[in-house]
Amino acid sequence: MKFAVCQEMYEGWDWERQCRFSAELGYTGLELAPFTLANRITDVPVPRRQEIRRIAADHGMQVIGLHWLLAKTEGLHLTTADRAVRAATAQYLIELGRACADFGGDLMVFGSPAQRNLEPGMPLEQAFENAADVFRTAMQGLEGFGVRICMEPLTPKETNFVNTCADAVQLMDLVDHPLFVLHQDVKAMLGGESDSIPDLIHRFADRVGHFHVNDSNLLGPGMGDTDYHPILQALVETGYSGWVSLEVFDYSPGCELIARESIEYLKSVLADLE
Repeated sequence: MKFAVCQEMYEGWDWERQCRFSAELGYTGLELAPFTLANRITDVPVPRRQEIRRIAADHGMQVIGLHWLLAKTEGLHLTTADRAVRAATAQYLIELGRACADFGGDLMVFGSPAQRNLEPGMPLEQAFENAADVFRTAMQGLEGFGVRICMEPLTPKETNFVNTCADAVQLMDLVDHPLFVLHQDVKAMLGGESDSIPDLIHRFADRVGHFHVNDSNLLGPGMGDTDYHPILQALVETGYSGWVSLEVFDYSPGCELIARESIEYLKSVLADLE
């Protein structure tokens, strides 16, 4: 099982230190949040992208992809009735895909709750059509980069659009593109689904392209109440071969402790399963 870490947790650390520390703990991938580099990915020049990729490789690490795609941006929205805004959003997703490939990654997690919330009076069916319009255009541009978009269901506390894996699959079916896949996140599934996480893993195994680990307390696996034995068992049983990436939202215990305890717990669970 391949473990990665979402690097925005390393607040104030330079890139080389992030790579070195993550590698020392046993992670082999880093998932980039573009806002940690610039407000817009287009402000990060190609030579800097290549340098980031090289430094990661020097430490035996891979930049696996991007998440927090629209954070810090303005004038972009997924479900809006404004066609010009949707077109700009699709073009920005293509630019993110170009950068993702420059970094050496092949996946982008679409969360961005504020930029997908329904506008007042927007029918849900129309919101799905508007979102599909954006992703259809974006996927055409991403084909040349070999970059997938992983659609992330989020809880109703975060957004009113795509709250379940079934919602995400409904949107995926509208877009109908092999590079548009499902993202599963433990915290989101705990807070937005009625079925168990192992059941969801099994049910959507043929659609999932990426997996985030965390807990309902916003910390990492092993730092909350969620037992990861059935979760990792389900991933093993379904033959999941993608990345298992740590994403936390409460940094108060310190990034070093969170990163260390999370991977130690995940590895101990895998050892138990073996």
